[in-house]
Amino acid sequence: MTRPPVRTAPSGAVYFSLLGPLTARLDGHELPLGPRKQRLVLATLLSRPNTPVPVEVLTDAVWPDDPPRTARKNLQVYVSAARTLLGPAGHEGRDRVVHGCGGYLLRIAEGELDTLRFGSLARAGRAAAGRGDLAGAARLLREALDLWEGPPLNDLRDSAGVAEEAGRLEARCLTVYEDWAETEIELGRPAVAVDGLRDLVERHPLRERLRAAWMNSLHQSGRQAEALAVYDDYRQLMARELGLEPSPAMAALYRSMLGRGREARRPAPAREAVGPAAPPACTAAFTGRPGELRDLLEVLGCGEERVVVVSGPAGAGKSALALRAAHLLADRFPDGRVRVRVRREDGTARNRAEILAELGRLCGVAGNAASPGNTASPEGGAGGDRAATAALADAWQEWQARHRALVVLDDVPDEASVRGLLSRSGKCSVLITARGQLAGLAPVHRIALPALADGEALELLGKLIGAGRLRADPGAALRIVRACGGLPLAVEVSGMRLAVLRHLPLAEYADRLDDPSAALDELVAGDMSVRHRIASGWQDLADGDRWVLGRLAGLAEDGGFTLDRATEALGCGERAAIRAVESLIDAGAVTSPAGEVTAHAALYEVPRLLGLYAHEREGV
Repeated sequence: MTRPPVRTAPSGAVYFSLLGPLTARLDGHELPLGPRKQRLVLATLLSRPNTPVPVEVLTDAVWPDDPPRTARKNLQVYVSAARTLLGPAGHEGRDRVVHGCGGYLLRIAEGELDTLRFGSLARAGRAAAGRGDLAGAARLLREALDLWEGPPLNDLRDSAGVAEEAGRLEARCLTVYEDWAETEIELGRPAVAVDGLRDLVERHPLRERLRAAWMNSLHQSGRQAEALAVYDDYRQLMARELGLEPSPAMAALYRSMLGRGREARRPAPAREAVGPAAPPACTAAFTGRPGELRDLLEVLGCGEERVVVVSGPAGAGKSALALRAAHLLADRFPDGRVRVRVRREDGTARNRAEILAELGRLCGVAGNAASPGNTASPEGGAGGDRAATAALADAWQEWQARHRALVVLDDVPDEASVRGLLSRSGKCSVLITARGQLAGLAPVHRIALPALADGEALELLGKLIGAGRLRADPGAALRIVRACGGLPLAVEVSGMRLAVLRHLPLAEYADRLDDPSAALDELVAGDMSVRHRIASGWQDLADGDRWVLGRLAGLAEDGGFTLDRATEALGCGERAAIRAVESLIDAGAVTSPAGEVTAHAALYEVPRLLGLYAHEREGV
């Protein structure tokens, strides 16, 4: 990758870079960062921006073998130096580095740290690709890659803790590079990616997705013999190093290149197809949920107008279940199935005008509001905009009245976001996924997703790491899925991480997940982060609910809590405690028994990973 020009934060602010050697610049001038141990502390804090870093993690980064008795005092000195370097945060003059029970937390904005900017550009690029804007996606992903100045933190990798953080950053870079290369190939510009892919494959010879992209770029550039040689080299390397064959997908790509013309061999786009004419894609790793899936198919397939709400915490697999059901119900909805996300990429709610406009585009809804001159503003404040939105809403209702389609409204934040979108007449059905239970919607059929059963979670893990590795240490595999709290996203991320770290024993990874202070840090694979998803759900909660959840999370560590214990922990009366607990149940943050039971007899639970995150936030 070419070295980009020096980047700086806004005037007067320090700009930090981890994507290369650790550096800090102020108005274009590089700043001294002090002795090595001080730089190790700063690098560790910057590697986990806006997230509490336990004192133990900082200690291990600086003194991996034998920390001195004065380690904590020395850390305080290094953190004090970092505070001086960073200065106050924002216009409020708050401390940049704060200490709580979760450790030290460094507050920093996107424009002040290259890794945050990298993540923002990568997400924007993937969102553009999801909308079909491949040129925009390629530009954004390339801009993200241009932030890299070399191996991340390459001057501090002799510290095992920093080396691990650097490895995570490098894995994210490789994933984005693969996204960019595949997008360029899809745009018909394979030559721009060939040389970079070759260099990366030489450094990461067993990374299959890089190999596949290199093969495709060579193939689409008319260099078929070289593309086939890349596969042969990979097959021999896999056999020699691991005793394995390339994956079926890689072998299929190789076969598709044999004996065909270049245009015939061009890979089809792998983007998710949404719209009435094409079924939504469903995840290959979908596992379990037989009862909930059967319930969905029975309700939606009965031929009557229906609204179904599938609820569960962030990462529970709601979208995967909805897409699986939509795929299986193709013959019941002859006018198609369409999926629309009701949140933006940053987790905020889209307004009704935006959602109606997208539904109109996907379904070919005609109406005055759909014309370019009548696009409603996000606020919908002007009279003309309100009229345009109302016209499109009427056109959408007319379309639903004339068609039999399945509409998936995915990741709905609240009832107001979907009122007016549900069919008033006709044979359309609506499948809603939401973290909360949307109690204000009626009449609807409700399906709440519990944690995966052990067997289902192990099946999902086995699909990702291989059945043989699962059988080699079933006890450790069971500890892993239980440490994930049966949350499908966490199990999937664990599997993806273990699939890359093939040398890592399952028992060692289980030990990491069992550690409450480290579990969320381990649940990261490339740009997929369980903490990030849980944080999005945390933001959905009202301030009062967050405080209550923080108090109740500690009670749930031994398997659950009763109303009496909640009343004591919250320091309030019984009625107030009941309302507080039930508010969290409604929001999907606390689970309750499936059958009828009195409030006093019920055992309530906070999902393990959500509880760990609540502890972190409580210490901020």
